[in-house]
Amino acid sequence: MILEDISLKLQAGRAKEVKALVQQAIDEGIPVQQILEEGLVSGMNVIGEKFKNNEVFVPEVLVAARAMNQGAQLLKPLLAAEGVKAHGKVCIGTVQGDLHDIGKNLVKMMMEGKGLEVIDLGTDVAPETFVETARDEGCQIIACSALLTTTMGVMGEVVKQAEAAGIRDQVKIMVGGAPVTEDFCRQIGADAYTPDAASAADKALEFCAAL
Repeated sequence: MILEDISLKLQAGRAKEVKALVQQAIDEGIPVQQILEEGLVSGMNVIGEKFKNNEVFVPEVLVAARAMNQGAQLLKPLLAAEGVKAHGKVCIGTVQGDLHDIGKNLVKMMMEGKGLEVIDLGTDVAPETFVETARDEGCQIIACSALLTTTMGVMGEVVKQAEAAGIRDQVKIMVGGAPVTEDFCRQIGADAYTPDAASAADKALEFCAAL
């Protein structure tokens, strides 16, 4: 089955082959949503689970994600034309004062792998930027990353700004990064802490499904 091939090639990180197979599946008239879900997303889910269990590591995830993006680029215009909506919308960024982005990029890829639309705000993102983006773009989730203990406090500011802007009841705020803990998440009043990128994507999907 071609969709199984797409999933397997994606897991192996063979971007060119994934792209060619996706095009072939489109030409064969397989529904676009099905190519996305049973080909690309299912392959990325396997990688996500393996990543959680330490069976694959960051480099493998990055090449798989690159392969997924190649396939997804072919599908995006077709999905839009069919009016297929993403499962939800997330704005993600590394908080103000912090320039680390590997973790954030992994989370973004995993979330996209779950069929979520992700707005990447980059690094060194001010609390008001998170909140304004979430409000203006209609995001269900704000995802904040920090790798320095000195910048963790900014996450608390994001929660406060969301409250001040009157959107706190409309968005879920997720936090993550090496120094961040479940206790810290509760302390600042955020909605979820996840220890790794795959768990973050699962949680985000769960939140969006519940909204």
